[in-house]
Amino acid sequence: MTGAGDAVARLVRDEGTRVLATLVRVTGSVDLAEDAVQDAVVRALETWPRDGVPDNPRGWLLVAARRRAVDVVRREAKRLGKEADAMPAVDPHPHPDPVSVRDDLLRLVFTCCHPALSLDAQVALALRTLGGLSTAEVARGLLVPEATMAKRLTRAKQKIAQARIPYRVPSAEELPARLAGVASTVYLIFNEGYTGRDSLLSEGVRLARLLVSLMPDEPTALGLLALVLLQDARRAARFSSGLPVLLAEQDRSRWDFALIKEGVELVGRGLRRTPSKPNPYVVQAAIAACHDLAPTYAETNWDAVISWYDVLLTVQDTPVVRLNRAAAVAERDGPAAGLALVDALPGLADYPWWHASRAELLHRLGSPSALGALARAEETGLPAPHLAHLRNRME
Repeated sequence: MTGAGDAVARLVRDEGTRVLATLVRVTGSVDLAEDAVQDAVVRALETWPRDGVPDNPRGWLLVAARRRAVDVVRREAKRLGKEADAMPAVDPHPHPDPVSVRDDLLRLVFTCCHPALSLDAQVALALRTLGGLSTAEVARGLLVPEATMAKRLTRAKQKIAQARIPYRVPSAEELPARLAGVASTVYLIFNEGYTGRDSLLSEGVRLARLLVSLMPDEPTALGLLALVLLQDARRAARFSSGLPVLLAEQDRSRWDFALIKEGVELVGRGLRRTPSKPNPYVVQAAIAACHDLAPTYAETNWDAVISWYDVLLTVQDTPVVRLNRAAAVAERDGPAAGLALVDALPGLADYPWWHASRAELLHRLGSPSALGALARAEETGLPAPHLAHLRNRME
């Protein structure tokens, strides 16, 4: 696809997420909304490169998706011999209110993250709908087979319909029960944007700010916002000519120091509100702060970074956390020490970043096995920019 074609595809994908959020409200059905938006997206990808992008892409997609949804409902009603008056009439006005769109996105986050669904199902459904990820991408991100993920998503959407889960932002007393799923979802949306989709980075930051406005004293909300701000502060320096720039090689003068200052202050607030048990998001934000506050990469306090990872393991002992800790150990103690920890990790054979970490460390050790690890990273779905960067280093 050409550069212009890529830009159109990104625009369609990003606007499609917002249109989906609105259409779920209009139709009351996640399944129907998904099908209608998918049809509108296909039409946009067929016609926009040829005819040009409309002045209001979101309005175009919304009208096309609504019409498709009405057609589906009428056809189904006719098949069953019923009247199709439940569906609202198509609004021909192509200018959806931006405030309503933002509210629709927030409503969809909380609908996906209803406590009637398991936490795994909450995060998967939100990534599929809000993040615009394919079922295969969601499966890779959550380390489960694609067939398992497809069944999980189907069950989650059925449960929303059967339980008549309301499409709204919950009341204050309901918020704590929703927070774990919402926070996981927001961070995973932000994290998906870290591969080069700036719109998802911005959406993750915006949703994290909304959570703090709803729950200003909640450590999870404070830590999440701190974490995404400290990571997003590096955005301008993270890519060069389409390829990712490693933290060690980034031009730190391009970092956003206002975001770093805000993030560090939020870490402090979060730590003061967790005197007994560490909060995973606050601890991860503290790790990010160690990187952002170092004047140069060589001056990073790796002892502090590893100590914070040890704290994180007391509340979130997962293979991915251990993988990140191993990367820090490799910086402090050398690639052989890091590789020994990476190779000892269980359950990551289908995780592209595990293979990418092995490829990097083997490359530093001068091992020809690095190429095999790189091939496995590609097979398991390492994002193209990161794959190209690793390949360039090895060649």
